[in-house]
Amino acid sequence: MQWFMNDLRHLPFGTRPRNLRVLACFAGVLFGIFAMLSLPVEVGASSSTGPTDLGTLGGSDSNAVAVSASGQVVGESTTAGETAVHAFSWTAGGGMVDLGTLGGTTSVAIAVSASGQVVGNSFITGDTAIHAFSWTAGGGMVDLGTLGGTSSVASAMNERGQVVGESTTAGDTAGHAFSWTSGGGMVDLGTLGGTFSGASAVSASGQVVGASSISGEAATHAFSWTSGGGMVDLGTLGGTNSFLTIRGSAFEGNGGGVNNRGQVVGESSISGDSPLHAFSWTSGGGMVDLGTLGGTESVPFAVNSSGQVVGGSSTTGDTASHAFSWTSGGGMVDLGTLGGTFSEAIAVNGRGQVVGGSSTTGDTTSHAFSWTAGGGMVDLGTLPGGQESGARAMNARGQVVGDSSTSTGAIHAVLWQPA
Repeated sequence: MQWFMNDLRHLPFGTRPRNLRVLACFAGVLFGIFAMLSLPVEVGASSSTGPTDLGTLGGSDSNAVAVSASGQVVGESTTAGETAVHAFSWTAGGGMVDLGTLGGTTSVAIAVSASGQVVGNSFITGDTAIHAFSWTAGGGMVDLGTLGGTSSVASAMNERGQVVGESTTAGDTAGHAFSWTSGGGMVDLGTLGGTFSGASAVSASGQVVGASSISGEAATHAFSWTSGGGMVDLGTLGGTNSFLTIRGSAFEGNGGGVNNRGQVVGESSISGDSPLHAFSWTSGGGMVDLGTLGGTESVPFAVNSSGQVVGGSSTTGDTASHAFSWTSGGGMVDLGTLGGTFSEAIAVNGRGQVVGGSSTTGDTTSHAFSWTAGGGMVDLGTLPGGQESGARAMNARGQVVGDSSTSTGAIHAVLWQPA
C-alpha cells in the first residue's frame, strides 16, 4: 500500500485532531495541506456564528471533514471506551449517527453528496485490510471491493455517486486508480506506463484526476482521465515530477483538484527539481505555473467553478508560509494570517469565500478562519475553553465544518453557521 502514502507530504497544523488515531490509520486519504502577513485581518470579527459542538459517538474525540449542500456533516469519532473509531453522519434533525464499519474496528468518512450518500474507508473483519465503502440511509454500508488485490481506498465522490480512489491489483504488486459506480462497479483506470496510479478527485462530469508513475518508474506525473479519452499525462513545470496531493470531491467548498470546467490544480517540481510550485492545467492552455508569494514553494488545495485557486505558499526568505488566492486575472494574492506566521487556505466555494487555518499571535495556537475579498480574514474561534480550531470544508451556503479543542483538551467536530 505504499502508493497510498506517496503523495502525502504535508499535514495540516490547524486541522489535525491530535488524539484521533484514525488519522494515522488512514493517512493516505487525508487532505495534503501545506503550512503557509500582509492583508488587513479582522481578528475578533465574525461572519459566522460561533462553532456548534457536534459531539462524539461516545468517545473523547471527533472530527468533521465534509458538509453537503443540505448541511449534512460527515467525519469520524472515537467510540465509548476509546477502543474504536467510526465514521459518522450528522444532521440538525437527527444528530450524530454511527455508520458502522465493514467488520473491522475503524472507519472514516471522506465525502457526502446532496442525496445523503456517504463515501469513506473501513477496515474489514480482522483489521487485515482497508476497503472503500459507500453508505446510504436505506442501504447501509456497502463494500466497494478491490481491483483484485487486498485493499482499496476511496479519495473522492461527485454528486452522481461516482467514487474514485486507488486499489491494489491481483498479487498486491501494483496499485491502480479506480472509478466506481453503482451500475458499473469498480473500473481500473490504468497507469501512465508505470506500476502505480491513484485518483485524487473527480468532477461532476466524471473527469478523474490523480497521479501515476511513468514507464520505468522514473517519475510520477499528474493525470486526467475521461471515459472517452482515457488517461492523459499532464506533464510538469520543467522538473521530473508532478502531483495531485489534493483529495476531494466536486462539491463547492469541499476541496478538490478539478472543477466542472476541467481545470486541474496540483503541484510540480520546476527545473532543477528542488522546489514545488502550484500549477493550473487546462486542455487548451496546458500547465501554468501559479508562482509563489516570494518564497520557493507553493501548493494548491482547492479550485472553485470560476477558476479561483486557494492554497499556501512560502513567503520571501522562506521564513513563513501564507494562505493564498489565485485567479487568472489577479494572480496570487496573500490572504494574511490571524497574527501569527503561518496560514493555509483549504477550501473555496463558488462565492469566493475561503476557509482554512492560521496561527495566532505568538504562533502558540491555530484557529480556523474565513476570508472574503470584502471582509478579509476573520477568526472563527473555538468551542468554549478551547485553544485551537481548524476548518476542513464548506458548502455553497457558507456552512463550515472542522474541529475544535474543548476545555478538557479533547477534539470535537464542529459546525460554523453563516451569520
